[in-house]
Amino acid sequence: MPERMKEIAGLDPRSLPDDVLSSTQPLVLRGLISSWPMVQAALESSAAARAYVLKFYRDATVGAFLGMPDINGRFFYNDDLSNFNFRAVKIKLDTVVNEIARHEAAANPPAIYVGSTTVDTCLPGFRAENDLDLGDRRALASVWIGNQTRIAAHHDLPDNIACVAAGHRRFTVFPPEQIDNLYVGPVDFTPAGQAVSLVDFHEPDLDRFPRFATALEHAQIAELGPGDAIFIPSLWWHHVESLDTFNVLVNYWWRQSPAWMDTPMHALTLAMMTVRDLPPAQRDALKKMFDHYVFDVNDATAAHIPEGARRSLAPMTEDMMRELRVRLLQRLNR
Repeated sequence: MPERMKEIAGLDPRSLPDDVLSSTQPLVLRGLISSWPMVQAALESSAAARAYVLKFYRDATVGAFLGMPDINGRFFYNDDLSNFNFRAVKIKLDTVVNEIARHEAAANPPAIYVGSTTVDTCLPGFRAENDLDLGDRRALASVWIGNQTRIAAHHDLPDNIACVAAGHRRFTVFPPEQIDNLYVGPVDFTPAGQAVSLVDFHEPDLDRFPRFATALEHAQIAELGPGDAIFIPSLWWHHVESLDTFNVLVNYWWRQSPAWMDTPMHALTLAMMTVRDLPPAQRDALKKMFDHYVFDVNDATAAHIPEGARRSLAPMTEDMMRELRVRLLQRLNR
């Protein structure tokens, strides 16, 4: 069964310690944003929370997912994974908020969900009253707004602090090595950008997905209310449930690598294109090569080469990254 996540309370949102922001394990940051006016409005009522959000509305258009009541809040694929069970639309933010309010009393409402949208774009001025100070990490702040919804287990490359500003959420989190047991779906046709687990966490089909039982043995679970936050390390899988009739989540995303560095997911795509379908002996040889040059790299890897001649075998720089990108694009475009 899932275990409860480690919790820390009493942190100052204006000065988070480095050991939290660089943790390799998920952490519940209980009460981290309890001083936010957004949280105070949410504790008053869902109507007060909606009114507070709309105080910052300046005619912004946002991307939203709309699902019929029969999906039970689970944004996912259709039965044969040829399409999705929801519509993606562009819509005014106030229309979304008012539509959520219209269905607030429904026993089984349509699923309404505004996915990761830059806070400063859709709610200018919000962060002047509600914000975290993450120092020099240059975090991207985004907001999620919706009713009772479920987001399939997925991972994100950046480190992430997710702040529950309104409503309640349940996070079920898995370490990266559980990928084999999560039955991940297509990597290049996804509901919202990242590959997702095909397991319905509310009704797991263990005949079809038997190893999911093993994944649950390694899961950590946390239930958060208004004012709470969670730190999710890079590439950890997380399933997210929004439990109330009106929910607001504010995320802060940052990478521990330089801004000029490309996403490593490009390397995964190239490896699937060029390595995966080779004969086993060639894959084994290339695995050793990847280990030597990438995963097990150390000072000895290129020590036998004069320092000025190491080029891409030296620590990566922005100029070298640009040169390699140009060279790679030229080869791919042949």
